Amino acid sequence: MQDEATFRLVFFLGAFVVCAGIEWLRPKRAWRESRLTRWRINLAIILMNTLIVRLTVGAIAVTAAVWAQQEQIGLFYWLQLSGVISSAVGFLLLDMAIWCQHWITHKWSVLWRLHQVHHTDLDLDVTSALRFHPVEIVLSLIYKAMIIVVLGIDPLVVITFEIVLNASAIFTHANIRLPSRLDSALRWVVCTPDMHRIHHSVYQEETDSNYGFFLSIWDRLFSTYTVEPKDNHQQMKLGLSEHRQQPALGFFALLKLPGQKLLSSRQVP
Repeated sequence: MQDEATFRLVFFLGAFVVCAGIEWLRPKRAWRESRLTRWRINLAIILMNTLIVRLTVGAIAVTAAVWAQQEQIGLFYWLQLSGVISSAVGFLLLDMAIWCQHWITHKWSVLWRLHQVHHTDLDLDVTSALRFHPVEIVLSLIYKAMIIVVLGIDPLVVITFEIVLNASAIFTHANIRLPSRLDSALRWVVCTPDMHRIHHSVYQEETDSNYGFFLSIWDRLFSTYTVEPKDNHQQMKLGLSEHRQQPALGFFALLKLPGQKLLSSRQVP
């Protein structure tokens, strides 16, 4: 467990570099905005979030899993499920929990205020995967830790899930052109860049679909799956219709965005 942070960092950097390289060689869409400007803003947010997490909740997900294991607290420990069953079910339920969390951030205005920071990106690439308001990051980690304790998920499963989730988030946000047959085949199991790009459409009916980060089954199961965008992938607009100007999408402007009046016509309570 002591090397957990190192493992995660290595896999994260590996996924980031590989997907960034493929983006460069096989981009799906032409860039609408300056990559230099976007990368500067997104990387600044990523670095800030990393620092804030280290100073606050830290590796709370793994810590929660280790504590639950030591105390034998959680549903799986009480049911005394076998390691294979509890690991497989735990992984699936964690992925579903992330899907549910993502869904609720679009339905509850308090959380949407935070989550809209992620959706203001006018292009999508590997850096978009971690473009989140720091408060949303901290709340997300606390929520995940609570799920882990309630279920009693094994620490190794949590570490594996965190690695997979990070790599998948980078992959699904990447501006990668996959062969259409490969994309169609992958979608039966996992989310693809084309599938998730629809979620970042300016059209609300498309934004309110394809919530998955890793497994695609949840969107199919809960009837939130959209196959293709209303406009084709090359022409579709990304981001939010009310936030289109770069000055309003700067680093400090994004940090203050949740406190501003909601301008969106999105139907949220």
